Amino acid sequence: MADYAEITYAVADRIATVTLNRPEARNGYTIRMADELGAAMDRADHDEDVRVVVLTGAGKDFCVGADLSQGGFDFDPSTGPDAAWQEPAGRCSKRIFAMNKPVIAALHGAAVGAGSTITLPCDYRLASADSRFGFVFTRRGIYPEGASAWFLPRLVGMGTALDWMISGRVFPAAEALEKGLVHKVFPAGTVLDEAYALAREIIANTAPVSVAVTRQLLYRMASAESPFPVHELDSKLIGGLGTSPDAVEGVLSFLQKRPPSFGMRVDKDLPSYLPWLDK
Repeated sequence: MADYAEITYAVADRIATVTLNRPEARNGYTIRMADELGAAMDRADHDEDVRVVVLTGAGKDFCVGADLSQGGFDFDPSTGPDAAWQEPAGRCSKRIFAMNKPVIAALHGAAVGAGSTITLPCDYRLASADSRFGFVFTRRGIYPEGASAWFLPRLVGMGTALDWMISGRVFPAAEALEKGLVHKVFPAGTVLDEAYALAREIIANTAPVSVAVTRQLLYRMASAESPFPVHELDSKLIGGLGTSPDAVEGVLSFLQKRPPSFGMRVDKDLPSYLPWLDK
């Protein structure tokens, strides 16, 4: 069991719960938290007993952004970082982007700065009615991080992304829902239960390999210059279904009107020709 100081990690019923755990600091984001989040996502992604990850925060807030009292750097600011240094929010958001398992963010209270940007690559963002969001960087004289300038316009459109990022204003859950940043808003105190209900639905009804491929198809191929390379990959995937046990099970379970029992594994059965796999 890995030791974490600023998050907690628990697995139950094939759901990994990753919780930001600095409630006394309103889950202010630190270098250590960033690295622990990356490690936890890596751990969940490689555990075949985990089907879905739920990301949440302890206490009254999800995350108020970078803990400015901690300095925010793991290098000497007077000399600057080396060429390989990566800013902390992106260490988490890039790892979530690469996941084969779906990630559900269950948000409450403040989710601003890094507390917003690290959730952008999650598959679902569910919000409590008391949630507040903000990309507040311009109000601190700093710059957007977490690769948010790539993720945010794809979720809400360029116009809304410009408004939120240039103004740096904090906005409520209702506006986040209206603009498409969050999928649903729930009464205060219920969002985590709703996240678990969604996770259980995904686990009961979907095939893990199919989910992994579909998630990455959307992220990796949606910005292709034309539909032709996407259809080329689709054709390989569909052409291989004749030897896919999960495809057989999916059809049989539908015809027999019973829950599916998918047996293919993400760690063994991803198609080897997927262009984003490490060779």
